[in-house]
Amino acid sequence: MPPAAMDRPASRTRPCAWPTAVARPPSRCADGRPFMDRRNFLRGIAAGATLSALPALAWAHTTSDTQPDRLAPLAGCTSERLGGAAVLEGRWPAELRGTFYRNGPARFELGGERYRHWFDGDGMAHAWHIEGTVRHEARFVRTQKYVEESAAGQFLYPTFDTHIARRPVGNNDTVNTANTNLVPHGGKLYALWEGGSATELDPDGLATRGIKRWRDDLAALPFSAHPKITPDGTLWNFGIVHGADKLLLWRIDADGSLGKFGMLDVPQLPIVHDFVVTARYMVFLVPPFDLHRTRDSTILGAHTWNGTRPLRVVVVDRADFTLRRIVEMPAGMTLHLGNGWDEGDVIRLDACLAANDSGLRALGSVMRGEQTQAAMMRTMLVTIDLARGVTRSEILLDGTEFPRVAPADVGKRYRQLFVTTRPDTAQFGMTGIARIDIDSGSVDRFEYGADWIVEEHVPVPKASGRGVWLVGAAYDVRRRQTVLAVFDGARLANGPVARARLPYGAPLCFHGNFVRT
Repeated sequence: MPPAAMDRPASRTRPCAWPTAVARPPSRCADGRPFMDRRNFLRGIAAGATLSALPALAWAHTTSDTQPDRLAPLAGCTSERLGGAAVLEGRWPAELRGTFYRNGPARFELGGERYRHWFDGDGMAHAWHIEGTVRHEARFVRTQKYVEESAAGQFLYPTFDTHIARRPVGNNDTVNTANTNLVPHGGKLYALWEGGSATELDPDGLATRGIKRWRDDLAALPFSAHPKITPDGTLWNFGIVHGADKLLLWRIDADGSLGKFGMLDVPQLPIVHDFVVTARYMVFLVPPFDLHRTRDSTILGAHTWNGTRPLRVVVVDRADFTLRRIVEMPAGMTLHLGNGWDEGDVIRLDACLAANDSGLRALGSVMRGEQTQAAMMRTMLVTIDLARGVTRSEILLDGTEFPRVAPADVGKRYRQLFVTTRPDTAQFGMTGIARIDIDSGSVDRFEYGADWIVEEHVPVPKASGRGVWLVGAAYDVRRRQTVLAVFDGARLANGPVARARLPYGAPLCFHGNFVRT
């Protein structure tokens, strides 16, 4: 049922309508084709005649009586646009004006079928406009996939963990969902998905302008959703070509032009979602997945956890994109890294690490209305000695995700790290935020509560140049409303300085960034 709080949308847009939905475990199909690179892999998994999307059944029927409200944002959004004015609670800092951009998957159902994994959904770009008042707007990114499937009234192409085979895949951008991050750079705004090109959006109205092509011969190559922008304005990024064991390396200069592109061979290269950049290096943590290139695999299905193998640290010289060294550390799963720096032959970085990939798999279970226990993700400080080829790790905080640092700290020695937190690994979503002093180990934290789902919170420099504001959205489960909050980054335990509450619940987002006006 649509939340009652959604009855007051802005006049020019409609609120997001939650459809009823979910599921039973699907069957798989076999296509009979091997894959040698990401393009052929995607073509291969699209070649079969059956499909493994979930049937769209009643969401409320299969979720428990205690959980439907918490999982309501995962039902999906059926309106192409939504928006409305937020009600302010407290005094919003006068200096904090601008737009807070966010991105996340929001279409999970079409034509009576439902995706199997949270990461499968089509991207919806969000903008919180803050100019004395706070106004929210969102719209789907009109990728090739979104436009063609909307016209057809059904899903046509394979996704991260759902096999659909109604049309052949031309290249990576045929299946680009643009669902992971919104990154402003060089006067442009890009919706990012790690498997294909950046998609340019209008920064004012979020209209889709089209695929960004950095160079003709680089069309449709993976451009990850986690670029790092160093204080000089340079954007550093990477891409993974599954099945070909290729690590792509990108440098986009401050003016938005391509500065350098490179490609390295890294054996057994699976999912790599994030990285850090230091003054001299680009550093990647490669989880110990075995890639099983079977005829019926989705991208996720082709990955099998192998805890007997080490996690590999791949260190690349950022000046010339050459491989410096590969160092091993104990097996572990990571999606997100915060920051890093180098001192001589030593690199230090923070990463959210878990014992295995159960958390990634659990994000499929929630699409069926189920919550399952997952391995705890914890923030670790990792020291890498390049000369000796050894690593050392120490735990900074348990139950964390989505690490961020102040923009001025990217690639440099830093002290303050911001993360989201949760004490219960059997419950979907984060419930709090924390600031970790990586030198002293002290933690300043604020708990929204068990009835909230907390998104990534982003540090925004204060106008004085001293300290940051911390800005982030959270979903109020009881009231089915989304709230934007701002904290003094030095005093999280004091609670939010101000909040802006929407009269509806917006789809959950993964990542985004703040742009001042």
